Order: sequence, then C-alpha cells, then structure tokens
Amino acid sequence: MTALKMTISCFFFLQVISCLLSSFAPTNVQGLQVGFYDKACPKAELIVKKSVFEAINKDPTLGAPLLRMFFHDCFVRGCEGSLLLELKNKKDEKNAIPNLTLRGFEIIDNAKAALEKECPGIVSCSDVLALVARDAMLALNGPSWEVETGRRDGLVTNITEVLLNLPSPFNNISSLITQFQSKGLDKKDLVVLSGGHTIGHGHCPQITNRLYNFTGKGDSDPNLDTKYAANLRRKCKPTDTTTALEMDPGSFKTFDESYFKLVSQRRGLFQSDAALLDNQETKSYLLKHMNSDKSTFFKDFGVSMVKMGRIGVLTGQAGEVRKKCRMVN
Repeated sequence: MTALKMTISCFFFLQVISCLLSSFAPTNVQGLQVGFYDKACPKAELIVKKSVFEAINKDPTLGAPLLRMFFHDCFVRGCEGSLLLELKNKKDEKNAIPNLTLRGFEIIDNAKAALEKECPGIVSCSDVLALVARDAMLALNGPSWEVETGRRDGLVTNITEVLLNLPSPFNNISSLITQFQSKGLDKKDLVVLSGGHTIGHGHCPQITNRLYNFTGKGDSDPNLDTKYAANLRRKCKPTDTTTALEMDPGSFKTFDESYFKLVSQRRGLFQSDAALLDNQETKSYLLKHMNSDKSTFFKDFGVSMVKMGRIGVLTGQAGEVRKKCRMVN
C-alpha cells in the first residue's frame, strides 16, 4: 500500500512538473513540419524562391534585411507575422525604431500575391517570412536548410513590444544570453545567429556612443580597435543619423565566416558583437570558426534558424491565414 501511494504521489508530482515546464516553454512546435504545403499547395516553396531570387539578382543588398526581418518578427510575439501588420495610427511593430531600416517588404507582398493566385488562403504570411529568409541566404550562396512550415498568422501588432523583446546592438553579453534563453535559444544559437552580421549594414546612431562618449568622458570603447574606431569616426559624425556602414567591410554581400575574424580582431561594429568575446562559450565558437576550413558555421546557422523559427508559433486553429500580409482578414 505504501509503495502504491508513493507511485501515485510520484505520478502527480511529474504531472505538475510537466505542466509547469510547458507553461514556460517559449515554443509551440506542434503542427510544424517540413513540406507542410506539399499537398495543399505543392508549388508554394518554388513560388517564394522565384520571388526572392528575382529580387536578390536585382539588388543583392536585400539579403540582409530579409534575414533580419524574420529575426525581428520571431523575437516579438513569436514567428507569427506581426511585424508585417500596419495600423492607421502607426503604432505597429514596423514603425518601431529598430525596424525602420528594414527593407524588402514588397518582396513578401509579391510572394504572397503569387501564392494567393496559385492556392488562395493556404500559405500564411509567417511561413512566407521563414521561407524568404532561407531563400535570401541561398541566393547569396550562403547556407540552406529545410524550413518547417505550418505557422498561422497573428492578429496583433504593438510598437511598444519591440524594444522590450528585441536584442539591442548596445547589449552586453549577460543581457544577450538572458534574452536568447527567454526565447528557448542557447549561447551557441546566440553566436551563430550573430554570424548573420557577415552581411548587410549598420548605421551611425548604433555606434556613435562607442566612438565619442562611451563612459561619459568623451572617450571611445576600449574594446574597439583604435584604427577601426578612427576610420569609423571619419564616416560617422556625432550627429549623423543616416550613414550606412558595412557590417563586414569588404565582404558585406557575401555570407561567410569573416565576421568571426573581424570580431576576434576587436572590429565588430556593435557592442553586442564585441560582447561575444566576454563569454568563454561564445568566444570559443567564434575563434574556432574564423576560417572556412573545417568550419560548421553554415550547418550550425541552419540549425539555429530552425530553432528560432519555432518561437511562439501559432498552429492548428490559432490565428488565421491572412489574405494580405499587411492587414488582418
């Protein structure tokens, strides 16, 4: 009898623990699968790929903002397309400061319009975002991965949620680790996804504090290479709010491992880049993958993108499948 009571008690204890863990889980991957649209819209992925490749062939610099778009969507409310919604009062995610430099929304619209023509009401905007991010990297001869699909679209967008959830270029390593962990991502995911900075641009307002007044005494960030800092000061005056800077100078259109080498030389553009050297685990990965020889960065990037694509997804009957990505049905 005592053994039976203990067994019953253990069962209920495990049930409680299971419920608690599930209530804190940052993802809901039930319903996601590779090839979700194979029967309902078999040409879906080819349609998206065509739209992306046509756009990247005309303007290769679109690759980075299309990748960032998926990242910025997933970290705020989950990967459910809330970034794409537009409100008349402009209080939507798209108008939050970190998202003002995003470009390529017309590519999402074009892909979605082609999908609606082929199979109306089937493919969600959030899945279009996920597929576009992968295809943009593929168009740049970067990594490729199998994209899980089956997401549905959210109904809410809120400008105030962006700064609360999106990692900042000013963050230190502790803040970055905490933010990534809150989304179900680990330290390896942090440094791997930061490797996406191998393409694209940053802007002067994101680094002026590192150049002119880092500690409030008119100094520059001691973790920034002095020659690189001098070069950046020539491009960015203290009041400059518009000048674009290559994240990976000389290689900003090419997806490769050179970002890791730059960071190791204290030439990462953002504080968040430099911060990767302040943790042994992130630093170890960074130093190991500075060169393409025997690097697993491309493979690792795909794995981390799949993990990120599971954050807060809506599946089944949750949300909706929007007809147009900029508005709810």
